[in-house]
Amino acid sequence: MIRSSVKRMRAYLLWACGCAAMAGQAVASGVIADDARMQQIVARASEHGARWDGPQTGPRAPVGITLAVVSEDLRNGGILGVAKGIKEAAGAIGWKIRVFDAVGTPEGRKRAMASALALQPDGVVLVGGDAREMQAALLPFVRQGRPVVGWHVAATAGTIADSPIAINVSTDPMAVARLTAMAAVVESGGHANVVIFTDSNFQIASAKAAAMAEVIRACKGCRLLAVEDVPISGSAQAMPAVMRRLLERHGRVWTHALAINDIYFDYAAAELTRAGKPDGIHMLSAGDGSAAAFLRIQAGAFQTSTVAEPLNLQGWQLVDEVNRLLAHQAVTGYVAPVHLVTAKNVAFDGGPLGQYDPDNGYRAVYRRIWGR
Repeated sequence: MIRSSVKRMRAYLLWACGCAAMAGQAVASGVIADDARMQQIVARASEHGARWDGPQTGPRAPVGITLAVVSEDLRNGGILGVAKGIKEAAGAIGWKIRVFDAVGTPEGRKRAMASALALQPDGVVLVGGDAREMQAALLPFVRQGRPVVGWHVAATAGTIADSPIAINVSTDPMAVARLTAMAAVVESGGHANVVIFTDSNFQIASAKAAAMAEVIRACKGCRLLAVEDVPISGSAQAMPAVMRRLLERHGRVWTHALAINDIYFDYAAAELTRAGKPDGIHMLSAGDGSAAAFLRIQAGAFQTSTVAEPLNLQGWQLVDEVNRLLAHQAVTGYVAPVHLVTAKNVAFDGGPLGQYDPDNGYRAVYRRIWGR
């Protein structure tokens, strides 16, 4: 039996039941999230074939619109996937886009933002980055009346208080993080010994790592061995040495690796192979569902799951949110359901193409909304 304190698990139950009334009853009755409850949560998030639950109506789209897309780092699979979705949606709505890559550095961000401002676009889409850090650079767009939306730019999905960014498109990052950690607890039978990989340069990454750590600490049979702060932009260079150090220190007891992004496992898997640990450590990612992660899951090579975001869908949503702002309407605030990709469901919803792309008809819905 996986036991944990009511104080810690009450917050998880509020999210996990997927129904506000049921969650309220669980809190009121003081239910402890035991192994059966966690198994139910993980199983529900692993279901495939969900119906479209997003917006159904909205403003028709104008013509002649140009968007500036400022991407934090196109080497990141999640960011690249969203950028592709924006491009696909722009083609459907009949808009032009210009993509600027910040290459994951402060200097790159300055160049990308300066280039976007020189373009004088009708709207701006930030893909990755940090809303707080980018605030000053975004103020000129706001003063000119050019709407700004973002993807993964804050620790919570939806509108951002006191920010020039109208909406942060994302799945609920805390739900994503908790689900990932719960999956590790369930997978290990309540005896996961965990290392977490994060990047403190980003608010959302730190928040997700903290949420994962809290779930692991709440599991009495689990151990949190370490939280490793490795910048995503430098993960290719840093991860081999980090993995060697961790294997030397924790190799005999280390069972599970959790990360805020799949990219860490691109380099961790190679090091585990070199260390001769074909089945030793299970890797689970709290985003974003990269093609490489899908391949590892399909092959049973270290990675057992990823909480994959519907990146292409989110690209379409970003374009739709800009369209609403251009029409002086409120953003939708839509948050896609959390989905856990595993070996059992990877063959569905875009999995054969190396992505999570829900087969729910969202493209047709957005085209109808836009009058296209």
